[in-house]
Amino acid sequence: MCLIAFAIGQNPRFPLVVAANRDEFFRRPTAAMDWWQADSGQHLLAGRDLASGGTWLAISANGQVAAVTNVREGSPETGRSSRGELPVRALAEPASVLGAALNSEPDRYAGFNLVSLTERGGWYYSNRDAHPGRQLFRGSFGLSNHLLQTPWPKLLRLRKAFATVVEAASHRTEDLHNQLLPLLQDTSPAPDAMLPDTGVGIETERFLSSPFIVGSDYGTRATTIVTLDAQGEVRVTEQSWGPNAQALEKRQFSWQR
Repeated sequence: MCLIAFAIGQNPRFPLVVAANRDEFFRRPTAAMDWWQADSGQHLLAGRDLASGGTWLAISANGQVAAVTNVREGSPETGRSSRGELPVRALAEPASVLGAALNSEPDRYAGFNLVSLTERGGWYYSNRDAHPGRQLFRGSFGLSNHLLQTPWPKLLRLRKAFATVVEAASHRTEDLHNQLLPLLQDTSPAPDAMLPDTGVGIETERFLSSPFIVGSDYGTRATTIVTLDAQGEVRVTEQSWGPNAQALEKRQFSWQR
């Protein structure tokens, strides 16, 4: 998962809204979003990484959302465990317990950002943060492949448009999902002068600079919208993508928690 926008308490009708793109190599085997049982026994709604296990974004039956992104580094270190474990752990373990475990083994995972979100607030942890483990409260937030709220152009553009749509959302959940999906399909590249320098080279920085990445080997593979409304309805829409932005299966789920 490479780009996430989320809003906590920004609309009384929709106290939690999450919108995300997952970017990955198309050759990496993946199962589409569905319900499955984690080793902890918890039932999760999530896609599955069939190469290393785990997931990039998961939703529990009570509407809690957890997601992970990698930290883009020029020479990334390989962790002993897959980062795909982290969203599953975040839904199964209290933040205080998980945070203590992560602090005790800072090199267990390669560079990552983890968010765990409810309508009451959230928790953010990165093993590349000088002070890992932060409580989140009301607001609109953005996360890509650096620390939370790092002002990369694609994050700023998505977060601004996302916040505007969420704050103005009416009572129709379907309308909100339909308004958010196109925001995540923005293929506009950032100007060179605004590109970050993460050690991957200017051509790669350009390629990765749009909210939606179009490529034949690597690109955006899933766009996911999650909403929790004031009456406790959880609704999830996920659009899968193939090489060169080919639209694949669209899945939708809804339930009363």
